[in-house]
Amino acid sequence: MLVLHSPLQARHHSRQFLRHGRFVATRDVPARADNILAALRADGHVIREAPDHGPAPVAAIHTPEYLDFLATAWPEWQRIEGAAEEVMPYVFPVRGMDHAYPTSVAGRAGWHAQDLWAPIGEHSCAVAMASANLAVEAAAQVLAGAPMAYALCRPSGHHAFADMAGGNCYLNNAAIAAQYLRRGHARVALVDVDVHHGNGTQAIFYARDDVFFASLHRDPVDYHPFFCGHAQERGTGAGMGCNLNLPLPAGLGDGAVLAALETACTRITAHGATALVVSLGVDGHEEDPTQGLAITHDGFGRIGARLAALDLPTVIVQEGGYNIGTIARCVSTALAGFEGRRAGA
Repeated sequence: MLVLHSPLQARHHSRQFLRHGRFVATRDVPARADNILAALRADGHVIREAPDHGPAPVAAIHTPEYLDFLATAWPEWQRIEGAAEEVMPYVFPVRGMDHAYPTSVAGRAGWHAQDLWAPIGEHSCAVAMASANLAVEAAAQVLAGAPMAYALCRPSGHHAFADMAGGNCYLNNAAIAAQYLRRGHARVALVDVDVHHGNGTQAIFYARDDVFFASLHRDPVDYHPFFCGHAQERGTGAGMGCNLNLPLPAGLGDGAVLAALETACTRITAHGATALVVSLGVDGHEEDPTQGLAITHDGFGRIGARLAALDLPTVIVQEGGYNIGTIARCVSTALAGFEGRRAGA
């Protein structure tokens, strides 16, 4: 399988991360991508960097104001006397009291953030753009006839809204790939198997019927992102019925996850999608520090095999996974599942 990566990824490493009221070390460290890349190289995958596709594919998903903010926030922030080294908001719009777009970087930082888990450093924008560019190239390869391609995206993307960062995500790589696939496919499906609900992805496509979104995740009633990802969220307007959330109780393993995936696959087939994007989060692994689900390595292989059995041209985009000791094997096993089924297993 073609694996796409960018050496720029190591330049993004957040120094501020707030959890339960305390600043702690971020789990999104450069070694996540490094370990995956080493394992996939050892597996014999074709590994390439991506040509620059320019800003248009990203602008097809994200608002002009948000993209301008990402590009200018860090240098503007540095001009604030006494500011921290990274952009982190301290005030947010209150529901119903967001009547004007602020001009100061401090105000815009709050406007364009859903939480305090996406600080912006000197290289964050450039690295996020490089990550999104990998997803675009994977989609371009699939449009050109490749049966599948994997984008080793870091930072991840599925918590990024059209105009907001959050959850270690700045640009929604999977959504950008799905939109790019629309150049050759009338209907696309996007399935998210990260342990956290892809709230940004859902919001982007919630009123659309051309991209079917399905998410398998730990039940957000007591888990991040809390306010989104519940079963009753089915879409709106033209998108009614094109959004499927399959929340799972804490600690469930392979059997329950695969049963939920079967439901998602049935709905994807019914939707008539002719191309697929997979948000491949492996933080549902039984040893991941997020402690959400209990998927085994073999379980990720079976997830890959079942999605491959849909027999759709497929873009696989990396999302979460935070156990440095297991992430590489999780991804390697998932991709082997995709390839094994494609080979006729």
